Amino acid sequence: MAKVKAAVCHAHGEPLVIEEIDMRSPELGEIDVRIDAVAVCHSDVSLWQGGFGGPVPAVFGHEAAGTVVAVGPGVKGFAEGDSVAVTLIRACGQCPSCGAGHPTVCESPGDAFDGPLTTASGEKIWQALFTGAFAERVVVDQSQAVKIPDDIPKDAAALISCGVITGLGAAINTANIRPGQDVVVIGAGGVGLNAIQGARIAGARRIVAIDTNADKLEAAKQFGATHGVLGDGKPFREVKKLLGGRGADAVLVTVGVASVYDLAPRYLANRGKVVMVGMPHFGSNASYSPFMMADAGQSILGTKMGDVVIKTDIPWIIDMYQQGRLKLDELISGRWSLDQINEAMADTMSGTARRNVIVFDHG
Repeated sequence: MAKVKAAVCHAHGEPLVIEEIDMRSPELGEIDVRIDAVAVCHSDVSLWQGGFGGPVPAVFGHEAAGTVVAVGPGVKGFAEGDSVAVTLIRACGQCPSCGAGHPTVCESPGDAFDGPLTTASGEKIWQALFTGAFAERVVVDQSQAVKIPDDIPKDAAALISCGVITGLGAAINTANIRPGQDVVVIGAGGVGLNAIQGARIAGARRIVAIDTNADKLEAAKQFGATHGVLGDGKPFREVKKLLGGRGADAVLVTVGVASVYDLAPRYLANRGKVVMVGMPHFGSNASYSPFMMADAGQSILGTKMGDVVIKTDIPWIIDMYQQGRLKLDELISGRWSLDQINEAMADTMSGTARRNVIVFDHG
């Protein structure tokens, strides 16, 4: 049983507490990873707020990179000393979804509430999203990790594990953007910027970023947006003018606000599609006209983690980064220590951050 320093949530909405917890050794098919960097995702904020449910005490954090320090029995392809990206995508490899090449929606990922963490007094701690990376170390299933080059900066690599694969995957895998199509991305935060990069890589003709922050719209152009529109009033009218009156072939909603989904179909061209990327709190609802959408041949698609296959997509993303064709370093808006986790969370909630990263100094 290892002693690990972690940021623990004891009550939703209350400050996270830095304390020493117990973590068991890796079991069948598991690896023990020393976390070198973990980014703060808006999903972590929603979990902390209680918006996605889940018990406490809990350790959040799921967008990480680190170094393997131990492997359990039956592990293949990983060894002590390997650099890895750590994701929340835990896949059994046997269910119909995994067999069809969709591990992000694995039907038998395991018991999310039977993880490796306990308090010093023996109380069970929820390892949120099978990861719990707001900690010095994690024990995760081998399906959640991908080996990465030793020379890639861990803070940049951590971003790949959620925000990058979610945004790129939503554009390329789910929306299936084709060269010459027009795309709207609602929200120019961390995931939105990666959706914009995905649309650019896919060959979109025009990419319109929408946000309520004018500075973020300017930043979006650095990542590939051809236009920026403030999200006040009825921005879909201006967008349709920019797109020659026809509307967009794909609208990617990257903010977790239900009311934004109400308006998303208003941006669409005939046969266009809305891609649901951002996740509003559980119980939030949106409305739309089935008649109008069906009559125009439009659709709404859900996507989880960009519908990626991490063993193939993450190496491709790393190659794109190393070739200078994908921005990662520019996504980092702040670097913090674990002791500053509450400040990093607050900065993330301010809406101005791209991605805040917790960086560990292991001495």
